[in-house]
Amino acid sequence: MNGESKDEGTQSTQSTQDTAEAAARRSRFGTLPEPVRLADTVEERPATRPDPARDAYDPDEWLVRYCL
Repeated sequence: MNGESKDEGTQSTQSTQDTAEAAARRSRFGTLPEPVRLADTVEERPATRPDPARDAYDPDEWLVRYCL
């Protein structure tokens, strides 16, 4: 009999602990976070800064440099 009452006390303590853990888990993870809109997941910005020297390329310059 003594062993049975000891087990019952352990089970009630364990169930109280489980209930407290479940309540804490439910309060933390009980609801899903708000959905994130697809537009909020994309950031658009240029890969490099605009370079005026690059835009001033003359396609015929290589003829002058290498063929003459």
